[in-house]
Amino acid sequence: MRLESKLTCPACGFEAVETMPLDACQFFYLCKGCGKKLKPKAGDCCVFCSYGTVPCPPVQRDGKSACCS
Repeated sequence: MRLESKLTCPACGFEAVETMPLDACQFFYLCKGCGKKLKPKAGDCCVFCSYGTVPCPPVQRDGKSACCS
């Protein structure tokens, strides 16, 4: 299981490598470049699944349909 993901802000393109929580989804993330509050895209459970290079641990472990259920 990979615990780090590089988030890319859709507003400014800023990239940051972040450590993901093991047992929860992260619903919000403040961009360290422009300060925009990122929220998951429709159908995604968290910001890592929407804007990251690696999906969150629950999705890695159980698949997208089991996340945050």
